Amino acid sequence: MSTENEGNPVPPAPSAPPVPPSSPAASPQAATSDGGEAPTAPIPPASQGAPGASAGDPYGTAPQAPDASWPPPPPATPSYADPGAGAGAAWGSSYDQQHQQYQQYQPFQQPQPAPKKGSGRGGLIAAVLVAALVAGGLGGGLGYTLAKNNDDSGSTTISASSSGGATQVKRAAGTIAAVAQNALPSTVTIESEGTNGEGGTGTGFVFDKQGHIITNNHVVADSLDGGKLTATFPDGKKYDAEVVGHAQGYDVAVIKLKNPPRDLKPLALGDSDKVAVGDETIAIGAPFGLSNTVTTGIISAKNRPVASSDGSSTSKASYMSALQTDASINPGNSGGPLLDASGAVIGINSAIQSASSGGLGSTGQSGSIGLGFAIPINQAKYVAQQLIKTGKPVYAKIGASVSLDDGTSGAQITDSGSGGSAAVESGGPADKAGLKPGDVITKLDGTVIDSGPTLIGEIWTHKPGDKVEITYKRDGSEHTVTVTLGSRIGDN
Repeated sequence: MSTENEGNPVPPAPSAPPVPPSSPAASPQAATSDGGEAPTAPIPPASQGAPGASAGDPYGTAPQAPDASWPPPPPATPSYADPGAGAGAAWGSSYDQQHQQYQQYQPFQQPQPAPKKGSGRGGLIAAVLVAALVAGGLGGGLGYTLAKNNDDSGSTTISASSSGGATQVKRAAGTIAAVAQNALPSTVTIESEGTNGEGGTGTGFVFDKQGHIITNNHVVADSLDGGKLTATFPDGKKYDAEVVGHAQGYDVAVIKLKNPPRDLKPLALGDSDKVAVGDETIAIGAPFGLSNTVTTGIISAKNRPVASSDGSSTSKASYMSALQTDASINPGNSGGPLLDASGAVIGINSAIQSASSGGLGSTGQSGSIGLGFAIPINQAKYVAQQLIKTGKPVYAKIGASVSLDDGTSGAQITDSGSGGSAAVESGGPADKAGLKPGDVITKLDGTVIDSGPTLIGEIWTHKPGDKVEITYKRDGSEHTVTVTLGSRIGDN
């Protein structure tokens, strides 16, 4: 889901699942776009996961990446499998473009000179939520009128006592005010502009002292291929930045500040695996261009299968097994941190489901209805580490093409893959485990799989090399096999 798109067919999904990161220690941290704003895009199936991080990694234990071949086709029904499945997308192999359809959402439009217009799409597809990326418009678009009452008639007001000197309110550690005060200096408002002048606004947060900032892929997408990228801190200091690496399937990107300050303070990373429904959440971002905005809520649900996209004709779907929160998230919040009550990052705000178009300040963009989605930090951390090391994402895969059709019976392996290729990759993980076209995958490590997109999202929460148990049905009989996930490097 996303802050911008909703109510339209789901876009095609990549064929590889995301990977979870590590714990809340005070270690360095990790951190797209309708209508020119950093968008929170519609939620599509997940793509393949990346290989594990090496021991002693300064960022902590890396999460595991899921499986399947990846890059999903343009907006249509998301594919949950490897790229290129003729009748459906394959996990770690191909996508089913025939069945991929996006539900059209009215994108958040930026109230700026060269905003980028896009349409978001949302809805539920086979238990998979389609959300719009939360984009933030460059420029305000909001007008405030202050009325002054010149009535001099008598009125009585009472002021707090200031006897004994200025009274200062002491905010205990753990309060929302204290958490916000500590985290805000480590968040940035990102402005991304393409060579055509179009762009948007999003958010990011300090990942390490070397100047790496984590954000969403869709936040920086406009600046790729020669565009301009800047990051502004709450104190007003602005820095030019460059993209170190980006993962479209995971919707994670890492940028680096040029000539970063020496006093950078990375946000502590939490452990998204230990988050519980009902836990307090704090979101920081730049909704509708309003930088340094803090909102609160709770964890509403975990492991939500979400496929998101900015809704444009060239957009590819991103997949996640997301954290759902009711903290207010709007266009411009994309890429910002979702914190727990202690101030540790537990997720990256990425998408929302909206009930209608139209938005704040008559920008024509949809806003929050309390259904926000964040990429679990365990997965994002792992992806960020890979991007910093190699500049390319790594996705886990099973090497089979699965259908992206709606349904609740499971993820069915298609009869053929993309471009007429084999639905089950010869010698791949699925082939070695004995899986065949027509098999319907119903569980992965005990998690119920009701569709191709759900399978992709779950695979991407693992790393290549991980062993997972897959339960499938064939000719009315149920079987369980152990599959060792393969890997795919890059989004192509």
